Amino acid sequence: MTSKPRAQNQIRVQRCDDLAGSLPITLKGREKWALENLMRAGMAGCTPMNPPGPRWSHYVFKLRGYGFAIETVRESHGGDFPGSHARYVLHSDVCVVDGAA
Repeated sequence: MTSKPRAQNQIRVQRCDDLAGSLPITLKGREKWALENLMRAGMAGCTPMNPPGPRWSHYVFKLRGYGFAIETVRESHGGDFPGSHARYVLHSDVCVVDGAA
């Protein structure tokens, strides 16, 4: 018995600052989700709590592997569980080749 393949929610993007040298990249799943959130957030960036995502550091690691420039800003916080967290800021200009952003 064969099952129908699920439609993949994907996006095809390319770094706008390097259109001549970079090839389009197809992202899906959480990599797509993370890049879209970073694009929407602009210079405000994203934290693991805004929007919530359990493995932001891994998504950013993978996106950096594709050549995207993403800065990690360390921020301290107080409250019942004081400490620090990361804010990720996308510095690459991204062009959407195919799909929604």
